[in-house]
Amino acid sequence: MPAIFFLQQSKNKNMKNSLVGLFLAFSTTAFAQQTVTEQFQKIATVQEAQQFIDANAALKPALLHLSSGKDSSLIDKRLLRQKKGDIFSVGYVTYKVLEATEIIAFRASYIFLDGSTLTMPQIDSLRKLIVQKASAGASFEQLSDQYTMDGNNTHGDTGWFFGPEMLPKEFQDAVQNHKTGEIFFVDVSEKQWHYIVKKTYDDQDKKDMTVLRANGR
Repeated sequence: MPAIFFLQQSKNKNMKNSLVGLFLAFSTTAFAQQTVTEQFQKIATVQEAQQFIDANAALKPALLHLSSGKDSSLIDKRLLRQKKGDIFSVGYVTYKVLEATEIIAFRASYIFLDGSTLTMPQIDSLRKLIVQKASAGASFEQLSDQYTMDGNNTHGDTGWFFGPEMLPKEFQDAVQNHKTGEIFFVDVSEKQWHYIVKKTYDDQDKKDMTVLRANGR
């Protein structure tokens, strides 16, 4: 009897130890499980986001590509106000902004006068004449067709532009600093380029971003 009693006691002790070990292992796993926000904090690139998506299908993760003016739902508008790296939750869904680019685009009409062909007095005289005609009601597009010296076939319309790689910095800065409808002059002196410009549209602020979303917080 004593031997059987001690054997039974030993089995009970081993079972108890096993249960304790199993509980500790489960607890460690539970505490080690990261929240969605904690996981998002470690994700910095679209490639890392895709790896997260592939490994966590149960969270219904996805990459969102948003553009201002195109995406207009309330959550899209809220996302577009964020900046790169921001993480926030709405209800039980968490978002992280992975990429965000913002540009301001401008649009104007112009008349180009070539300083390598005309003298400055001639340019000043033409400027005065053209502004007088525009003020009297002449179409700026028609004036551009009549007087521009760069052979453009757009009636002087620049289209939407941003950055000095599209038009000279002096041109962009001047358009940015004037109001829609105003006529003004721009000189790029080192290249002998001279412009009569009319700003035709309000500045357009455009923002594009890539966002990672997943269920959970």
